[in-house]
Amino acid sequence: MKSFLARKENVQPKWLVVDAEGAILGRLAAKIAPILMGKHKPTYTPHVDTGDFIVVLNAEKIRLTGKKEEAKLYDYYTFYPGGHKYLTFEEMMAKNPEKIIELAVKRMLPKSAMGDRMLKKMKVYRGGEHKHTAQMPEKIEL
Repeated sequence: MKSFLARKENVQPKWLVVDAEGAILGRLAAKIAPILMGKHKPTYTPHVDTGDFIVVLNAEKIRLTGKKEEAKLYDYYTFYPGGHKYLTFEEMMAKNPEKIIELAVKRMLPKSAMGDRMLKKMKVYRGGEHKHTAQMPEKIEL
């Protein structure tokens, strides 16, 4: 029996829509990451990006469990002396809720150039509207 290895020219990605309203951040990210990698398909090949495109809606309605809303910090560095800054979950949610989902999924993808390409296939939006209707995305429940 021969092994099957996918090739990038044979991959046919689909477009999927996920509604993040009321979803728990980590659980949602853990279900989105394998879809971006293509692990949900029988044609998964580790060295080829066989994943699908995902459109995430209602990013501002994501939630955390326990006391993580008060304890979770997002840090960044300004490249100035003493420039290590922190944002709390509430501040990040008010400023850029899309970034919260992107960071959670990014940390679950491979740390390589292919992981960067996989992350670019995820589109995150506030509210229930998106601009990818021409791709005819399918709505899925996670």
